[in-house]
Amino acid sequence: MSAFTFLNRDISWLSFNERVLAEAGKPSVPLLERIRFLSIYSSNLDEFYRVRVPAMLALEKVQKEKWIYEQVTDIVNSQLHYFGTILTGAILPALEERGFHLVYNESIPSGLLPFVNNYFFTQVAGFIQLVRLEDKVEFFPENNQLYIAVVVLYDGVEKLFLVNIPVNNLSRFLKTKLSGTAYIVFLEDIIKSNLSHLFPSGSVEGAYNLKITRDAALDLQDEYAEDLAEKLEKQLSKRDEGLATRLLYEPGLPLRHLQQIIKTFHLEKASIVEGGRHHHLKDLAQIPFTGSDITYEAWPPYDSLRNVLSANTTLFKAICSRDIIIHVPYQSYDPVLRFFNEAAIDETVTEIYTTLYRVASDSRIAYALISAARNGKKVSVLVELKARFDEANNIRWAKRMKAEGVRIIYSNNALKVHAKIALVKREDKAFPYLGLLATGNLNETTARFYTDHILLTAHQSMLAEMEKLFLFLRKRKKPDPEDAINFKHLLVAQFNLPDRFSGLIERETKYARTGREASIIIKMNNLEEEGLITKLYEASNAGVKIQLMVRGICRLVPGIKGQSENIHITRIVDRYLEHGRVFIFQNDGNQEIYMGSADWMNRNIYRRIEVCFPLYDPSIREEIMSIIEWQLKDNVQAVAVNDSPENKSAESQGTVIRSQEAIYHFLEKKMLKDKPGSVVTG
Repeated sequence: MSAFTFLNRDISWLSFNERVLAEAGKPSVPLLERIRFLSIYSSNLDEFYRVRVPAMLALEKVQKEKWIYEQVTDIVNSQLHYFGTILTGAILPALEERGFHLVYNESIPSGLLPFVNNYFFTQVAGFIQLVRLEDKVEFFPENNQLYIAVVVLYDGVEKLFLVNIPVNNLSRFLKTKLSGTAYIVFLEDIIKSNLSHLFPSGSVEGAYNLKITRDAALDLQDEYAEDLAEKLEKQLSKRDEGLATRLLYEPGLPLRHLQQIIKTFHLEKASIVEGGRHHHLKDLAQIPFTGSDITYEAWPPYDSLRNVLSANTTLFKAICSRDIIIHVPYQSYDPVLRFFNEAAIDETVTEIYTTLYRVASDSRIAYALISAARNGKKVSVLVELKARFDEANNIRWAKRMKAEGVRIIYSNNALKVHAKIALVKREDKAFPYLGLLATGNLNETTARFYTDHILLTAHQSMLAEMEKLFLFLRKRKKPDPEDAINFKHLLVAQFNLPDRFSGLIERETKYARTGREASIIIKMNNLEEEGLITKLYEASNAGVKIQLMVRGICRLVPGIKGQSENIHITRIVDRYLEHGRVFIFQNDGNQEIYMGSADWMNRNIYRRIEVCFPLYDPSIREEIMSIIEWQLKDNVQAVAVNDSPENKSAESQGTVIRSQEAIYHFLEKKMLKDKPGSVVTG
C-alpha cells in the first residue's frame, strides 16, 4: 500500500469547496444563485473549521506535522480573497443594476439613519448584551456567532467590550428605500451606528466585528451510563464550549486589543484570521431582493408514477408487478411519501421498519409512521442520534414517535447507522415483503435539491436479508463473528461490504490481465479509504478502464504512470447537489450495478452500517446507465480532478452537454414515451 500515493483529504475537500466558489464567479449563473453559492461556500468553510480543523490541530500535536495546517491556511486565504473579488467586483454591481444597494464596507447613508435608528430602538435594543472584557470574565462567546469588539474611552482609560449581534432573533438584513433605491443594511452596522447610545458616558474609539469558531465534536464516552438521547441533549448544550479553532476579526482591530481577546478567551491555539468587515456570509442567501432572471429556470419534478399507476391501482400493487426507480429532484418525491402512507393504512401490513438519519423538520414520513402505530401496526424506527448538526431535531422526532407507540431504536456510540432503507411486512403469501432502498436520506426537504435514487422493490430474497439486518440492529451492538449474516444480495458495511467491493474490483483486474475488456464506473461523494483505492490502483495497472465521479474528497491521484494511468476522475457542481452513489462493474459483458448509501470513507467502511443494493430490473439498469453516461459526457459543469487542488474544466469536444439539464429532459422524454409494463421481481 505504501508504494502508492494519496492526496490529503482536507486539501482535497478544499478543492471541492473552491469549485462551489467558482460557480458563484460565473456570469452565466443567475444572480440569486451566485449569491447562494457564496452562501454555501461560507457555510461549508464554517463547518470545516468546526469539525476538521480540530482534527488537524490534534494531528499536528501528535505527529509534529505543521505543513498540512499551513497549506490549508494558505489555500483558505486565497479562496477568501477570490470570494471578496466576486462579491465586490460582480455581485454588488449586479445588484445595483437592479436597483438594490447592499451597504457593504461603507457607512450607512445619512438619509437612512432616522429609519435605521428607530429600527434599532424598537426591534434590536431588547436583544443587546454588553460584556466588559476584564482579567476574569464569566462570559463564553457563542460558537460561530457574531460580536462587535468595542473600544470605549473613559477619562482617558481604554476599556474593551463585546456586543452581541442577535442574528438568531432578527434578520441579518434590513431593507428600506431612499430616492428610488432599495438599500439593504447589515444588522451589525445598525448596531454600530447606535453605539453612542450604548455607551453614553464614554467615547467610542473603535468597533470591530469578530467571530469565534469552536470544535463541534460531541463527547459521548459510554452509551450505557444513561439513555443516549438524554446524554446527547446534555452534550448539545455544551457544543459551543469546545476548543476554539478560529478567531475571525475585522481589519483595523488594534493589536493590543486583539491580544486581550485571545488571552481572555484562551485562543492561543486557534487560527487567528484577519477577515473582511462582515463575517458569517452564509447569511448572504437571506438578502431580500427580487427581480426577473435572478434564479434558475424552473424544472418542475415529473410524476414518475404517471405510467405505472391507474386510478384504481395502489403503489403496493404496482411494486409487486415491477421494480420502480425514482430520481429526485428530477422526479417527484411523492412516491416515497405514498409508500409510507399506504403502509400506515393498508390492513394487510403488520410491521414497518425504517432508518432515519436526517429527519425533515416537518417530516411527513414521521407523521405516517405515527399513524401506522396508532392503527395497530408494529413500527420500529432506527433513529441516528449522531447526525451532525441534526441531533436536536432527530431527538425531538424520536421522542414524539415514541410517545405515540413507535418502537424507537437509538444508535449507540459504537455504531452509527447511515443506511437509507425501509421494509414493510404484510399478510400476503406471494409478496410478504415490500421494500425501499435509497442513496439519500428519507427527507422530503433535501430531496428538492439533492440528486438521489430510490428503489421500490418486492424482491423477496433481498428484502428477507433486510429484515435480518433490522433484527440485528435492534440489538444495538457492533457486529462480531457470531453475528455473521449470509448476505447474498445486499452489501452491508460491518459485514460484507468492503470484501464484496474488493472482490468486484479484483474480478475486473483478473479479466483485464487475461486480455478481456474490463471497466469500472463509480460515482460517489467522497473517496478516502486507502485499501479500496489501492485495489483501484492495481486494477488500473492491469489495464482496467476506470471512470470516477467524485464530488468531494478524493484521495486517489489519477493519471500517474505505474499507478493510475487508466483512471479518470471528474467532479460535477451545478444547481443540484450530486449525492447518489452508483457502482458499475462490466463483468465481461454481464454488467453488475449497485447503488446505496456508502461512500468509500474510513467512517463509512469501518464505523457505520451502510447498505448498497443490486439493480436487477433490466429497464432500470438501462435507465441508470443513461443517466451516468450523461454525467460522464458533461463538458459544462464537470471539472477534472488531478494531483493538485485546482479544478480544471473538462475538455469541451463536440456537443455541449450540461448533465443535469440533459438528465431532466431525458426523464421527461421517457415519461412521455413509456407505457405501463410488468416486470415480476422476486
